[in-house]
Amino acid sequence: MKYNRNWLIILFCFLGTITNAQKIAGIDVELAESTRGLKIPVSLNLDAITFQADSLLSLVQIKNGSREEVPFQIEQGEERKLYWFVSNDSGDSQTLHFELESKKSNPIDEMKIKKDGETLVISSKDNHLLSYQYATMYPPAGVDSAFQRSGFIHPLWTPHGQVLTRVQPPDHYHHYGIWNPWTHVLFEGDTIDFWNLVKKEGTVRFAKFTSTESGSVFSEYDALHEHVVFKNESEKVALNEIQSVRVYQPQTNQDCFIVDLVMKYNCTTESPVTLLEYRYEGFGWRTTEKWDKNNSEVLSSQGKDRIGVDGSKERWAIVQGELDDDYGGVVMMSYPSNYNHPEPMRVWPINQYDRGDMFASFSTTKDTDWHLEPEKDYVLKYRLLVFNGKMTSEKAEVAWQYFAHPPKITVNK
Repeated sequence: MKYNRNWLIILFCFLGTITNAQKIAGIDVELAESTRGLKIPVSLNLDAITFQADSLLSLVQIKNGSREEVPFQIEQGEERKLYWFVSNDSGDSQTLHFELESKKSNPIDEMKIKKDGETLVISSKDNHLLSYQYATMYPPAGVDSAFQRSGFIHPLWTPHGQVLTRVQPPDHYHHYGIWNPWTHVLFEGDTIDFWNLVKKEGTVRFAKFTSTESGSVFSEYDALHEHVVFKNESEKVALNEIQSVRVYQPQTNQDCFIVDLVMKYNCTTESPVTLLEYRYEGFGWRTTEKWDKNNSEVLSSQGKDRIGVDGSKERWAIVQGELDDDYGGVVMMSYPSNYNHPEPMRVWPINQYDRGDMFASFSTTKDTDWHLEPEKDYVLKYRLLVFNGKMTSEKAEVAWQYFAHPPKITVNK
């Protein structure tokens, strides 16, 4: 059979574009210090580099002359954002080199979101990580129905599967895992308590999901919470909150994963809302009932332990303890742009109920008021490093530094 030489050349060129990767851009990530085994999520504006279709892109790390494909995720929005993990296991600063290529990536295990009508569960490789309760949870039979609540995180699991949160404990039926109501709020001449539900002055409830997303790097949901005032047998929403919760893929052989929480508040009426100074309110965590004063501890960014940390203004705090024959906990981190950062903490006394039950909170307005004006957005950001094993102050500080000051990224086209 006779072939036309020109057609063969065209065919070979066409095949080459399919089988060979084509470099779009080089990416350098500067890590100022060792990440101490942690993988740090980073991102960049993808549309500033290429408008290539998502499915035709690959990310490759170049290290010691070798090339390794890196899992990534593209977040859709007004502009696309590319997310992936980086780490620096050396003791010094290091620059990591990546290449964005035009080549279809191999399928990579993705995280999952599942809703069952009551809860939204985020999992990785069939291991549950975090559950969000969006249906109303009612208190046990015989307990005042005023204690009902929706819009909270429970359970939060460790990487090994132990539950770290507790809901509706008999001593505080209004405690719901990880939740964030305000206790002393001035609205239209009245002082409202959204925290202590038994007062029947107000509550916080789930209204709807505004978005969900899953991929190989993270799963995320955005939920609208309404801060509802009860008055004269009527209801009025004083404050809207969009709560965004992003759970990052657990880190191989590190027994940890990251949860980022963003709360965006705005007034729903022409009336301002003032979050008044009070000793506890805001981002709180009622921990597992397995912890007491003998098997758990708190370590803070200022070197405080459980006895000294209450009222202290902190960037981060480790809350950890024994979990049956295992150990684990959470590093709670406050973002530098948060109101009143470093934020005051509320941690229960070590002799609470004679057992030393654990409750820990960033109580933003513990020592000051926070005035919220209509037609403005107010944002609080937190990061949780959820782990098994025993966390050190040195590793917690590195985790916070990379949360507060993300690595510098340079793109070379």
